[in-house]
Amino acid sequence: MSTPRRKPQSRRRKPKPVDLWRPVPQLSPPEPIAPAADPAALLLSLGEVPLPGQGAVAGHYVAAVVERAAGLATALAAAAGMLAEPAEDS
Repeated sequence: MSTPRRKPQSRRRKPKPVDLWRPVPQLSPPEPIAPAADPAALLLSLGEVPLPGQGAVAGHYVAAVVERAAGLATALAAAAGMLAEPAEDS
């Protein structure tokens, strides 16, 4: 019985280590965050959720989750002092 031949192994280069603690350039200050008037608008524009017999109910729950997430995002922006001032109507 003969022994199986091994394929020659190519030398693989080790990746160069990355210096995780290197100095990075300063970021520009972020733009103020304006809350959406209707957070579920994009979701509603896609139409009814494709669940036979439960589309309206599922759509309601998905819209509720989107609105809750938008509310939490607005609260976080307000807590960080990043909430945009409301536009004044003339």
